[in-house]
Amino acid sequence: MTSPLRRHRSIAVVGAGISGLAAAFRLRQLDPAVEVLVLEERDRPGGVLSTVHRDGFLIERGADNFITNVPWAIDLCRQVGLADDLSPTDSRFRQVFVVRGGRLRPIPPGFMLMVPERIGPVLASSVLSPWGKLRLLCEYFVPVRKTAGDESLASFVRRRLGREAFDRLVQPLIGGIYTADPEKLSLAATLPRFLNMEREAGGLLRGRRASSAKTDEIVDPTASGARYGLFAAPRGGMGAMIDALVARLPAGTIRFGTRATALARMADGRWEIRFASGGSERSSECDGVVFAVPAPAAAGAVRSVSAALADELGGIPYADAVVVSLGYRREQIAHRLDGFGVVVPACEQRAILAASFSSVKFAGRAPEGHVLLRVFVGGACQPELARLDDERIRRLVLDELAALIGARGEPVVCEIARWPGSMAQYHLGHLERVARIERLLADLPGLALAGNAYRGVGIAQCIHSGTQAAETVLAAANKRTGAHA
Repeated sequence: MTSPLRRHRSIAVVGAGISGLAAAFRLRQLDPAVEVLVLEERDRPGGVLSTVHRDGFLIERGADNFITNVPWAIDLCRQVGLADDLSPTDSRFRQVFVVRGGRLRPIPPGFMLMVPERIGPVLASSVLSPWGKLRLLCEYFVPVRKTAGDESLASFVRRRLGREAFDRLVQPLIGGIYTADPEKLSLAATLPRFLNMEREAGGLLRGRRASSAKTDEIVDPTASGARYGLFAAPRGGMGAMIDALVARLPAGTIRFGTRATALARMADGRWEIRFASGGSERSSECDGVVFAVPAPAAAGAVRSVSAALADELGGIPYADAVVVSLGYRREQIAHRLDGFGVVVPACEQRAILAASFSSVKFAGRAPEGHVLLRVFVGGACQPELARLDDERIRRLVLDELAALIGARGEPVVCEIARWPGSMAQYHLGHLERVARIERLLADLPGLALAGNAYRGVGIAQCIHSGTQAAETVLAAANKRTGAHA
């Protein structure tokens, strides 16, 4: 059965996560007359963004904030009416703990991912040994790498800061962000600003001083871990962004329970997209297609038009992740919870990657007298743990929280969210792969890709990718038809 869209400009978007919805919204902004069809395999929009309200707790099953030092998420919130509904992180508790010897120790104030803003707190910290501190200070004298080619994050940090700083500080912080194996992670693709510090200033300590002098960036000297002052979230949770986007699309735009299966290029340069829905195969003709789904899913559908593109997309690896949200009465937790969470070094050989103290980080996440925690399990380095059944994961997490923060008894609420194949891994050579993908797409006008698999895994970057994809496919459609948006 074929149900073509009108000959007037029409665009299909595959995937109703934040990237796909941002693409659909941007298309309607650019041309309110364009017909947009969003195909979503699940029975709900949002992808890995999912907010649950349960027994007074606001539980984020996926990401719980976005960064504001790039404009894309903030701009979208303004456009959908959420600008006045954003909450910053609580400035009183912008520090993170790291586990050493089974105990929580504060990460040195001002230590941001791999660069200390101040040396004094590093020297006073109990996280590193005297030798580890000395080796970190020697970073100032480490020569710039002369060899060309991509370098892993692990190699870069060990070379510049030493093995102990990598094991005890950088690896757990990066693990909490990317759920990745730093031995395979491309520094150029994930944290290029640190690579630029070495290339332009000669090192991280030199580069931090130079960048502070050249910019008006305000750094909280008491914060540690990530730049938490730059994070925000809607008061009603990240799901509020999804709801606002869906509300601004015409009724019937999204077809749930629908999976894109194949793509075909028509003689006139338009596209035919085939999809499975309700046990039947259908197709629609359109002027452009945006794939805003994980790269392997996109690969399966585009193979019919470009085997080379499909092979490149299929080569992007993914990791599984599990997010366990637990609500407790405050008196059940012995730790002061005077920070945003704890990251766990792989060398500690524990069964969790990190834990976020959600109700400390953001207001309104737990009812009075209660706390909400989010624990992360699995990732690229412990994939077997993500495959455990719910009860084993719950028990494992309860045991870890008992040991690390003195959590006693059963939680008031426990919510387990599984995200198989959701975390794109930017391995060595990733940027070169993305460049090849973009060259192949240039020969397929009207086809674009969006999502966390290409040039950024954060929510803001996903929004930007969706917006760019919308602009690209609509420009190609306008060029082919001679129309103007």
